[in-house]
Amino acid sequence: MTSLSETREEFFISLYKKAFPAVAKYVSRMGGSFDEAKDVFQDALVVYYEKAVAAKPANDIAWLVGIAKHLWLRRHRGESQNIPLDNIELSIDEEETPSENRLMHFLETAGKKCMELLRGFYYDQLPLTEIAEQFGYSGVRSATVQKYKCLEKVRETIKEKALTYDDFME
Repeated sequence: MTSLSETREEFFISLYKKAFPAVAKYVSRMGGSFDEAKDVFQDALVVYYEKAVAAKPANDIAWLVGIAKHLWLRRHRGESQNIPLDNIELSIDEEETPSENRLMHFLETAGKKCMELLRGFYYDQLPLTEIAEQFGYSGVRSATVQKYKCLEKVRETIKEKALTYDDFME
């Protein structure tokens, strides 16, 4: 007869064998090392165990891999936000500004009505109730949806041309 601790140990060994390769692959793709993958996986196992005691997950491996991904992203995001200022080169003299001509060109591709709607919302800072009334929309929700569609037209044009943020900077 096997004891509870032996059964638990076998369970965690099985989880390790099945889930760790996926976590290691994910961390590697995200620029992490094998040691970082092991650290994240160990932390994920602890979180998994604490959560699994309260509620048994439907798919142990998927849940564990999801926890590990979340922990990696949280750790990676935290590190990238805590870069010492000594390592950052700033040129105060040369401030980047958006190229107005390029921006206007892509906004114009959305059409005249979209340009006017976006100008009213962003430049004139009109409330959506006033925009809905001015453009003949049935309500605030319709104006919001139309604003979103206008922005999507501009985004699609930019995607089609495979442009990046740097393409808009002078």
